Parts: sequence; C-alpha cells; structure tokens
Amino acid sequence: MIEKVLAGLGAGILAAVLPACGMVDPETLRPGITTGHEVRERMGAPAMEWQEADGARTWEYPRTPEGIENYMIVIGPDNILREVRQVLTEENFARVAPGMRRDEVRRLLGKPAHEFYFPLKKEHVWDWKTPGEPGMDRFFNVHFDEGGNVVRTSSNIVQRG
Repeated sequence: MIEKVLAGLGAGILAAVLPACGMVDPETLRPGITTGHEVRERMGAPAMEWQEADGARTWEYPRTPEGIENYMIVIGPDNILREVRQVLTEENFARVAPGMRRDEVRRLLGKPAHEFYFPLKKEHVWDWKTPGEPGMDRFFNVHFDEGGNVVRTSSNIVQRG
C-alpha cells in the first residue's frame, strides 16, 4: 500500500516539475499551424516577450543554466506560430560586437546561464553553456562595462565534477 502511495506521489511531483523544466520539445511545434495559445499551453509562459513592428511577438524560452539551448518563438499577429529558433549558435555568438547593449545581447542570445560582476575590472560578465567535449562544459562569455555595453567576448572550458 505504501509503495503505491509513494509511486503516486512521485508521479505527481514529476508531472508538476517537468513542464517547469521545459521538457516539451519545441521541435514538435508546427509553424503555420500551432497557435500562440497552444505554445503557451505546451511551453508555459515565456521568460521574456518582445513586440515586433509588424504586430508579431517574440517569446523567449531559455533552457539555461543547465541546458545548451535558448529558444526564440515568433507568434504572428494572427496568433499563429511563425518560427522556432535555437539562438545559442556559433553564428549568433559571432554577431556579438563591442558597443552592443545588454538588451541587444539578451534579444540575440536569450537569458544567460549566469551573471557575474568583477569589481576590480568594473566588468559584468554573462555566460551561456554551449556544446563541449564529453565531461567538459564550454561557456561563451560576454563582458560588459559598467554602462552596459559589450567590451569583448571570450570562452572557457570547465571540467565537470
């Protein structure tokens, strides 16, 4: 009897936690067919939303800090899914340039995995985990001055546990 109660409790906790972890595969969303309501139902509320000039909305779904994907999902003014983009790509990393503002970087790459401040350098650093070698975590870093402008980018590799 106790095993059934514990199994039921475990299943209930798992069902409650999985949607919050973003376990829904965005690849199952179908541009031109899936509605904005269905996206929210499957993916939950976006971490950030931007209004586009043409009336579309871009919703951010980060998988950080543990994941290596951040998704931008574009919903048209007709409330139909237009596009699903994984934004943590080498192409997007290469687009980060000195002088860009924090909001521009957030819009390009999504929510960072971590944010650090180095008082001696007077520098803020955001990082995103990216695909790395087995047993290693690779991070793409964006360094901002105190005014919130990109100074440079870097990367580092950390051996897991």
